Amino acid sequence: MIRLTDFLRVPDPTSTKLKFNMRSGSGAGEAWDLLVDDHPDWLNLSRWRASNSNNNMGDARYLLAWAQYYPYGANYFIFGGFFRVTPVVPAVMDGYGYDLELLEQHSEYIKRLIIKLGEPIGRQVYLRRYETVQQQLDPEVYELAPDTKLGTFPGYQNVRLRHHELQRIIANDEPSWKDALSSVKGVYVITDLSDGRLYVGSASGEANGLWQRWSGYAHLKNLTGGNRELERMRGELGDARIVGNFQYSILEIFDPKTKAEIILARESCWKQALDSRCPHGMNAN
Repeated sequence: MIRLTDFLRVPDPTSTKLKFNMRSGSGAGEAWDLLVDDHPDWLNLSRWRASNSNNNMGDARYLLAWAQYYPYGANYFIFGGFFRVTPVVPAVMDGYGYDLELLEQHSEYIKRLIIKLGEPIGRQVYLRRYETVQQQLDPEVYELAPDTKLGTFPGYQNVRLRHHELQRIIANDEPSWKDALSSVKGVYVITDLSDGRLYVGSASGEANGLWQRWSGYAHLKNLTGGNRELERMRGELGDARIVGNFQYSILEIFDPKTKAEIILARESCWKQALDSRCPHGMNAN
């Protein structure tokens, strides 16, 4: 077991606190969802200064921020950054009472380092001092992911993946993504963010639906799914054009039992609606 305080050293242990964020009080969602999206409310979770001592950073000069990593369970928290704390003057109560400056120290562990607490914590203990947290909560280093963690599947209508994210999801067999994308067929759109051109495609006959279709795009030896126009672009501009600029989204989903001709007809409608055929888009037909 690697103790948290042995792994994450801080310049001033007596003036450092840890904030274990769970749900957002604003209704914006789980803390991890805010962190993974770099949402402004992520910082606001730790900036709040309440009139009661349970929610007050007091004399803390530094803060280690954490988000409950609910895919693993209530005991697990993922690292969200090491911050310098500056109280707002004059003091603000029941509002944003602190300015937080993200420091370079430990930044390489953001969204990668996951700790496990000895037992689940409640709201009354979510703010703890660095010098006593090891004795009180027994945090241990549980995982250091090779790359930043991605969020759980956000819903079909919210999918917006850059190519490097698609690569990681497919390579790691991310469970929530694989379950969701394997269970539907669908029509999707690829956007070239460098010029705004679109390619509309479909997963109409694949046994594992969108997951199987997108797996082809994710692998560097493929990238194009065999599409003629994308192959032409790749030949002229190289792999970097696709890897650096392509974004993948879902337009419409279908039950796996839906006949291929129905999905292909919808694909054609989307091509027309989005004007994705050449020369305006990337569809060759």
